[in-house]
Amino acid sequence: MTDTLEAPAPVKRRRTTFADLYHERTNFQFIERSWRWALLSGSFILISIIFLAVNGLNLGIDFTGGLSYTVTVKGPVPTVNQVRGVLGPVGEADASISLQQNRSTGVQSIVVQTPSVTNAQKARIAAALARYGPEAGVVDVSPTWGSTVTNKAALALGVFFLLIAAYLSFRFEWRMALAAILAVIHDILVTIGVYAVTGFQVVPATVIAFLTILGFSLYDTVVVFDKVLENTPRVGTDEHGTYSSMANRSLNQVLMRSLNTSFVAVLPVASLVFVGSGIFGATSLKDFALALFVGLATGAYSSIFVATPILAWLKEREPKYRAVRERSQQQARRRRDEPVPAVVGAAVTRAPEPAPAPAPAAAPRDGPAVRPAPSAPAPRPT
Repeated sequence: MTDTLEAPAPVKRRRTTFADLYHERTNFQFIERSWRWALLSGSFILISIIFLAVNGLNLGIDFTGGLSYTVTVKGPVPTVNQVRGVLGPVGEADASISLQQNRSTGVQSIVVQTPSVTNAQKARIAAALARYGPEAGVVDVSPTWGSTVTNKAALALGVFFLLIAAYLSFRFEWRMALAAILAVIHDILVTIGVYAVTGFQVVPATVIAFLTILGFSLYDTVVVFDKVLENTPRVGTDEHGTYSSMANRSLNQVLMRSLNTSFVAVLPVASLVFVGSGIFGATSLKDFALALFVGLATGAYSSIFVATPILAWLKEREPKYRAVRERSQQQARRRRDEPVPAVVGAAVTRAPEPAPAPAPAAAPRDGPAVRPAPSAPAPRPT
């Protein structure tokens, strides 16, 4: 006899809600799918390197040195091409030209930047620009000062890396310090790539913004690493089988905190970029706010999708955590190899159970066995 049972319906995974995110009940697979983030980050870095090699950076006059002419426009506002056509006859058709407007006062200005020239050439450029307004104000920036800014920026970046590596190695361990620094380098390359692709000018305010975003990126990474360090003693237990699964759980636990921190930091910077410089015309804030906006967004991404996967990859190479992973894999294989009932279609076939054997008559404890008396025959009908 066979008994068929209906196969259980597949269990549907519950969709993550905002309440799960707020109460740290999410289970996103950040570490398991780290190859996706590596492919995405690698693509960004490759694009940044290609554009940096082909186009380079649009360095401001503070780095390259040269002359800056500012003319307050009186009358109709010219276009950039019109100004370039005026400068062509004096040999400056390739000058950097921008139009700036103060939205609060409505004053429009023309800013022209050229390499250092002789006094006679300087006078010809000023005379060409005089048709748009009064005498141009000229600022001379020497190349020596520009190279000094570059060298000091590189020195500040090197000191920053050394101090951060020393602190993180002391506070956590060298693997966490290495993962955090690699994430910061990722942020720098992506941010520089944005400037190389878009052609935005790099000015000293951009360098200051770089140093600021590096601090934010490390802050968010340290928050994640602190939670990872707190959960590390649980590696090998039922709750956290391997180091990677523990790191993944730690990321889910601090995900809401990281998102809140990033949102609070990006929101005022976004207002500087889109409202301050875009609507009210505060162009002096654009160079600083743009680098901050790109860097903060990249830093929030790298602390979750770059730094922690790199840390998990480094820690899984340690003999202790490699043994934990191998033991976990063996247990998974044993569970997979366990025999299961044969499934035919949607029914499970059970083998017939054997009939129970008749129980022998029990003998009395004392004396011979007593046979039961034969029953009297039934009377015949008359």
